[in-house]
This record gives sequence, structure tokens and C-alpha cells, in this order.
Amino acid sequence: MFDLFNVLFPIIFLLIFIMIIVNFAKGITTWSKNNHSPRLTVFAKVVAKRQNTTYNQQAIAGDPTGAHGFHTTSYTTYYVTFQVESGDRMEFVVSGTEYGVLVEGDQGQLTFQGTRYLSFDREYDM
Repeated sequence: MFDLFNVLFPIIFLLIFIMIIVNFAKGITTWSKNNHSPRLTVFAKVVAKRQNTTYNQQAIAGDPTGAHGFHTTSYTTYYVTFQVESGDRMEFVVSGTEYGVLVEGDQGQLTFQGTRYLSFDREYDM
């Protein structure tokens, strides 16, 4: 007798496992490439800022039905886009603190390594 669950469950489990391994490998590859890239400092201008907030809602512990409420957590990723003198644009993930102090139109020295943002030293007009 053909049981669909017994066939699909191992396949889905294997696919999810493969996806986790692939994402892990991509992360390691990006980390390695960044570490082997030169640190560059270039003149740049802040041209855009954006943020992406994700939410995770879970039933309160001991209440799997959610009848007594949910616990919601959120995580925000901050992005800043810089334009260099050649006209090329680069978007980097930055900390919330960096995101808060950078303003569109700021100009200065951008330091990065591969796809990793390191710092931005603003030049002030006097």
C-alpha cells in the first residue's frame, strides 16, 4: 500500500537539511572571501538608508494553543548605500548605531573589506 507521508517526509527532511548545509557553506565562503579581500578606503557619499525588520511570534511557554497570548520578538537589519566617485553604488549591512548617525548626503572616507562594512569617517564642512 502506498503511503504518501512515508514517502514525502524523508524527501522534505532531506531537502531542508540540504538547504541548511548550502546556506552554511555560503556563509563560510563569504566570510573567507571577505577575510582575503584587501581593506579599501575610498571617498564616498551616503545616498540611501533602509531597514528590514522581521518578527517572530510564539505562543507563551506552556500554552501551545496560544490561548493565553503570544510572545513576539523582532530583529532589524540596517542597510546603508554609498556612492563612490566612479558612480558605483555599494550597499552594506551596518549596526544600528552606525545607521543612526549616518545621514543621506554625508560625505567622507568609506572603509570596507569585500562585502564587509568597516567604517565611515565623515568629512565636515567648516
